[in-house]
Amino acid sequence: MYIKKILLAIVLIGLLAGGIFAYYVYQAVFSPNTNFESETTNVYIPTGGTYTELIEVITPVVKDIYSFDRIARRKGYVNHIKAGRFIISKGSNNNEIINILRSKNAPIHVSFNNQERLENLAGRIAKQIETDSVSLVRVFKDESFTKANGFSIESALSMYIPNKYEFFWNTSAEQFRERMLKEYKRFWNEKRVKKAKEIGLTPVEVITIASIVQKETAKVDERPRVAGVYMNRYTNGWKLDADPTVIYAIKKHRDDWDTVIKRVLYKDLELDSPYNTYKYATLPPGPITMPDISSINAVLNYEKHDYYFFVANIENMGYHKFAKTIAQHNRNKKQYISWINKQGIKR
Repeated sequence: MYIKKILLAIVLIGLLAGGIFAYYVYQAVFSPNTNFESETTNVYIPTGGTYTELIEVITPVVKDIYSFDRIARRKGYVNHIKAGRFIISKGSNNNEIINILRSKNAPIHVSFNNQERLENLAGRIAKQIETDSVSLVRVFKDESFTKANGFSIESALSMYIPNKYEFFWNTSAEQFRERMLKEYKRFWNEKRVKKAKEIGLTPVEVITIASIVQKETAKVDERPRVAGVYMNRYTNGWKLDADPTVIYAIKKHRDDWDTVIKRVLYKDLELDSPYNTYKYATLPPGPITMPDISSINAVLNYEKHDYYFFVANIENMGYHKFAKTIAQHNRNKKQYISWINKQGIKR
C-alpha cells in the first residue's frame, strides 16, 4: 500500500510537472510577444545577416527575447536567416513572428523623379532600398551594360523612367538596374516608338528634349506648347537656344551641381560644351534632368503651331508668352528683362 502511494505521488508530480512544462511551452509559442504600440512595425534584416544580428534587430520589437530565441532554435530558424523587410503585427506570438521572418519578405514602393545625374538618382534610391549609392553609381555607369543596351554614359539617365515601383528592400544594385531596363522597354512600347519615329526622333532623343521642356516649365498643361517650340526649331535646323542646357553646361564645367543660376548671361552663351544649345545645333548628348512622363508625352504629342520663341510671362507667373517672329519676341523679352532687373536678379 505504501509503495502504491509513492508511485501515485510520483505520477501526480510527473503530470503536474508535465502540465507546467506544457503550459510554459504554450506560453512561449503562442502568447503575444510584441513590444510596440502601433498596429505594425517593420523589421529590416540585411543581406548576409547572421542570427546574432537578427537578435539585435528583433530585441526592441519583442517583450521576451529569451522565449523568442528558444522557439527560433526549436523551429530551426537559426540557420535559415533571410534578408528583407518584414511586417510584424501588434500582438503576434513567437511562432507567428518566426513564420513571417522565414517567408514573408514584404515589398516597398520606390519612387524617383527629376534627378539631374546618375549620382543624384543613386542617392535617391539608396535612401529607399538596402544597397548603397556607390554600388548603384558603379552599375549605372557600367559601360559594357550601357553600350550593350543602346546608351552612352551621357544618355544612361534616359533608361530610368520616373514613377513609383514595387521592389523588395533587399534588392541589389544590379537587380535594380535590370528591373529598370525592363520598365524602360515596357514604357517604350510599339505605340510610343512609332510616335517617336513619326516625329523623327529616337526614344533617347525624345527624353533629351523632354528634359529641356521639364526645366523650362513646371506647368503640365503648357508643356506640349513648349515642346512644339523646340520641335519647330529642331526640325528646321535651328539651334535650340535653351537656357536650361546652358545652366547644365555651367554646372558640369564647374563640377558644382548645387549652384543656383536664375539668370543666364551673354558670356555664358560662349561656353564651349556639347550641352550648350546656343553654340551647337545638335541635341545635347543626353538629358539634362530626368523628365516626368508628362514631359515625355508632351514631346511625343507636341502642339503643332508656328511659335519659335517664348519668354516668361510676368503677368501670369509660371507660364510663358509665345511669339512667331523675332520682333514680337523681342518686345516680350524687353518686358521680362525690365522686370527681372527690378527684382535685382543678376545671376
